[in-house]
Amino acid sequence: MTGGQRLSGQNEPDHTAVRVALWRALHVQADAPPHVLDDEIGLELADPGQGWRDRGDMTMPGISGVRASIVARARFVEDLVAERADAGLAQYVILGAGLDTFAQRCPELASRLRVFEVDQPGTQAWKRQRLAELGYGVPAWLTLVPVDFEAGDSWPERLNAAGFDPRKPTVVASTGVSMYLTHEANTATLRQAAALAPGSVFATTFLLPLDMLDPDERRVQEFSMRNAAASGTPFISLYSPDEMRQAALEAGFTKAVHISPDDLAARYFADRHDGLRLPRAEHILLAEV
Repeated sequence: MTGGQRLSGQNEPDHTAVRVALWRALHVQADAPPHVLDDEIGLELADPGQGWRDRGDMTMPGISGVRASIVARARFVEDLVAERADAGLAQYVILGAGLDTFAQRCPELASRLRVFEVDQPGTQAWKRQRLAELGYGVPAWLTLVPVDFEAGDSWPERLNAAGFDPRKPTVVASTGVSMYLTHEANTATLRQAAALAPGSVFATTFLLPLDMLDPDERRVQEFSMRNAAASGTPFISLYSPDEMRQAALEAGFTKAVHISPDDLAARYFADRHDGLRLPRAEHILLAEV
């Protein structure tokens, strides 16, 4: 998931999904090249109007680290998809897709796959309309799968009904969402992903508990938590790397690997000279079926 899993019920994305899209665009517009991820299509979709770069959530303390984390996790997942596609994998599921633009930015790779974007019905209806208005449309290999998470819909059942083949290995991505869910909901998602076909892989992000952060990063995290709570999407679940790995193994995955910010920094930020750095707060779990 990319943060678009919560919705007011109207045909529009929630504030979290829009923020993620704008942070991705801000990386292109404010940070020096080479860019970790080149994505301004989400900005087109959101259409926030002039002055969006002056919004409080674009200028808050520590924001450069936040957007670094946002683009690093997206790049990691898309590199994973490319790697697995080269090995023959043919399905990619984005849980809580929000304003994700992989299908629009990477049509050569995406068209080799069946791409399924899972999100709330209102978000899906809004996005379908915006894609049409901007001339992108929805190609045959892209399927928007409406799932009412708040009503208890089963995303695996909705996926299967939309043409997903449960017998084929799949990459499933859920980024920027575990902190908004209860431990029980996160455990359920892990179990559902672990029930996919052998060879499938599940990539998800998680946030560290506050007591595992240094004082400066803790202040940034506390600021983010206050903002999230004020906008109606409070952080509920925080995990240590060991807790997340253990949860994945207990859910039925055969292998669970922790990808740290240091790992991502070595891969994507090693040659940067502009001071853009990843914070310690967000980590990745990569679990294999």
